[in-house]
Amino acid sequence: MCVWQVLHSMVSSVERPPPTPSASQLILHCKDFRVFQILVPQERDCVDVHASLVRLSRPERYSELYCLSFNPNVNKEQREESWSFISPSADYRRMGLPNNLWVSTAANSEYRLCDTYPSELFVPKLATPAVIVGSSRFRSRGRFPVLSYFHQDTLAAVCRCSQPLSGFSGRCQEDEVMLQAVMKSNPGSDFIYVVDTRPKLNAMANRAAGKGYENEDHYTNIKLQFIGIENIHVMRSSQQKIVDVGQTRAPSMTDFLWGLENSGWLKHIKAVLDAGVFISRAVADEGVSVLVHCSDGWDRTAQACSVASLLLDPFYRTMKGFMVLIERDWVSFGHKFSHRYAHLDGDPKEVSPVMDQFLECVWQLSEQFPCAFEFNERFLIAVHTHVYSCQFGTFLGNCEKERRDLRLRECSHSVWPQLWADRAQYTNPLYKAELGQSHGVLKPNTTPYCFKMWKGLYNHTEKSTPPRQSPADFLSAVREESQQLEEELTNHQERIRALTGKPIVWEKIEVLRRTTGHLQQRHSGPDPPSTQSEPKPISPLSNTPICSSDPATRKAHRRDSAPSGPLGLQLDLEDLFACSDLESGVADLSSRSSSGADDSKDPDLE
Repeated sequence: MCVWQVLHSMVSSVERPPPTPSASQLILHCKDFRVFQILVPQERDCVDVHASLVRLSRPERYSELYCLSFNPNVNKEQREESWSFISPSADYRRMGLPNNLWVSTAANSEYRLCDTYPSELFVPKLATPAVIVGSSRFRSRGRFPVLSYFHQDTLAAVCRCSQPLSGFSGRCQEDEVMLQAVMKSNPGSDFIYVVDTRPKLNAMANRAAGKGYENEDHYTNIKLQFIGIENIHVMRSSQQKIVDVGQTRAPSMTDFLWGLENSGWLKHIKAVLDAGVFISRAVADEGVSVLVHCSDGWDRTAQACSVASLLLDPFYRTMKGFMVLIERDWVSFGHKFSHRYAHLDGDPKEVSPVMDQFLECVWQLSEQFPCAFEFNERFLIAVHTHVYSCQFGTFLGNCEKERRDLRLRECSHSVWPQLWADRAQYTNPLYKAELGQSHGVLKPNTTPYCFKMWKGLYNHTEKSTPPRQSPADFLSAVREESQQLEEELTNHQERIRALTGKPIVWEKIEVLRRTTGHLQQRHSGPDPPSTQSEPKPISPLSNTPICSSDPATRKAHRRDSAPSGPLGLQLDLEDLFACSDLESGVADLSSRSSSGADDSKDPDLE
């Protein structure tokens, strides 16, 4: 019997269908898109359970949330250390900050200038305190331009802010000087890109409310670029449609494709990814700094900046680096977690799957570059669950100041040490750290056919069927078993040495190793497959090719080429699975991470 544990904060809604003669039932829809059916024998008990679940799933105060009563077996010092496990300050030092271009400012000490920004901010060295204050007054919510990511190779920067309070003709000299300072902080460029992630029509409509976007006649050093990511209300409706598609049992192909297209979900995912691709290309290829904003600078801005950082820097594609990225661009910079993910009973119009879309962009990238990420799909789903669950205090509150006022560090725990402790189940067995050196910047293909529905997150209707082992789990199991065999071999060697008193002498036999260059790779990506074929390498022990589709031939070859002694030959995994790479798809996955990195011929993005 399988027992499911569901935190009450994970319950999105509770339905009570009409009772049947045998029992009454409740249907629980969860925020991670699981659906549970509960049978209650007595109708009166069903009514009571329904009322309790509705009340518990809609807490009105932070004190009612699970994370403030969650008390694992750790002492006070361990809890306080858990909050220091991930540090944005350490990440800024890793980028080489402060330096002669960017410096830390005390302007937002005690959150005096902007209460939704963190207290530690990096600004251009040329920006004076008067310029910073004046720019803050001219930006929505006081969110003035600050540094998000610094690229040490090109000296270009990714900065973020909110929309200007320009209206139809307003301007601010301090804000214009601020953008000039951002441009001068990159010696290799005489302009900056201003990326407005909104559709241009939406930005123009905001001018009637005294807001809007930068006027290129006033800001002479900018190039304005609109991306077209829709607002939170469009995204909320779109996700509900894709969830409905995933929860449909045995849909026809027509119904599935119509539902997928009607939701528009993948179109929105593509828009977010396109924003990150534009920023990363500007920074890495052109060496131009980029200033990113949406309306208030805490939803679409966080998406674009974090996707760009992920593409630019291999560090953020490691498990700990990804934690740092979320802590910096989302938690620290004031994403409204409690409003967007309905932690408290509030305005349903404030709810929107902003973080869901970022995590899906990462998953789409991991599908194109399966060897570039240290973590797997299970890790992304775990982060998604904790965003909603309120089991830990990391994603509670809407900004750094609010978390400080709630004293979360004193009465709750950080989620990052727990995820790190469980990292064995979140590790991607295909990860190759060396790809970060040769393919530091990821260049994904964002043509429409490269996007797919995230079945692991949205489709839970097949969870009741017996689970099938994924290729990643299979590879992890093979690696684990190989390590155990190596340990046993070492133990046997030591026992033989102890019994004989002599060192073990191994017979060395040269074995021709296969390389990926000899493998006929399957076509992957937009380029046509090559018709040229490489000759198969010949074993030095016989005239039979090493890889053959005929099982009898392979078996005979192994029998003929086997050494005479039981301890005569030691093979590693690469030799052992050389002939099975083509069938298992391992070689194909490796090729995708390299071929997918080159989309210079992509007409959609040029």
